[in-house]
Order: sequence, then structure tokens, then C-alpha cells
Amino acid sequence: MFEIRVICDPADTDRITAALGGAFAAGAVRTYPTRDGERTRLYVTADHRPEPGPWPAPDEAYALAPSIIREIGWTARTAADKPFGEHLGREFWLRKAALLDRIALRDEEDGPRGDADEVATEAARRLIKHDRDGEGDYHGAPYWPEHPATADPRGYVRQEYAHWARNH
Repeated sequence: MFEIRVICDPADTDRITAALGGAFAAGAVRTYPTRDGERTRLYVTADHRPEPGPWPAPDEAYALAPSIIREIGWTARTAADKPFGEHLGREFWLRKAALLDRIALRDEEDGPRGDADEVATEAARRLIKHDRDGEGDYHGAPYWPEHPATADPRGYVRQEYAHWARNH
């Protein structure tokens, strides 16, 4: 464990705090003005992130998932009922990406016939983008959205869905 101190422009505080949280297993950031009052001092206790393990297997990730038909209905209903101008939340993007991953897995079992893999991968990338740009409400263990391992975006979906399903 170690302590990090950063002196920065107050306008950069949120960006630096997010970067520290992405790079390290960081505690709460303590913020103080510098003596001259023109800059901000950030203090955070941090540690290296643990070495990640493998992605969850599909059977493990989707063990608690409802049927594909039920998820198609939920996804369609949620998108259709969204008031104009409102954004769809993380749950929608997570469940949609998981649904498309499950469809692609079935397609792969039968021998690929279509573009299910590409569609599932793109939906997974959309979830990763949402998590990077969002409010930090992702699980992120062992892989957080900025981790290089998210080059396998469908694995990230399985990790996040498995956690979500166990906790909702």
C-alpha cells in the first residue's frame, strides 16, 4: 500500500481522481487547497490492483439469467417505454449485451451462420463505453472498463452480468 499526492488545477480534480481509480485500487481521495489557494492537493491511499483471473465461463455468468425469450421481451419493452429524450440506464445496456452474447453463443454452438458474434461484440463495447463514461456503478472485479483485457468485450459483459445477477 502507498500514498499518492497530486497537486493540480482545481478544474482537473475529477479527471485525475478518475484516472487514479482506474490505475490503482484506491481509497477515498482527500482534497485540500494549496497554501496559495490557487491549486488543489489530492491525497489517496492506493495499492496495486490484484492480478486478474480469467473471465467467467458463460455457464457461470448466465446461471441465474432468465430465458432468452423473456430477456428479448424485457429489452424491447424497456427501449419502447423510454420517454423521449431520456437515456437508457446501465441495466438496459448490461442486459442487452448479455442477451446478445447468449444469442451469439447459441449461434456458435450450431456453427456460425450470421453476424451474431459481431452484434454481441458491438453491444459489449457499448456497455464498456457506458461504464467508462458513467457514474462508476460497474463491478469492475477483476477487470475494470479501462483494463487492457477488455479487448475481449464479451468477457467483460459476462463478468459484469454474473455480478449483477447475484446482487439483483
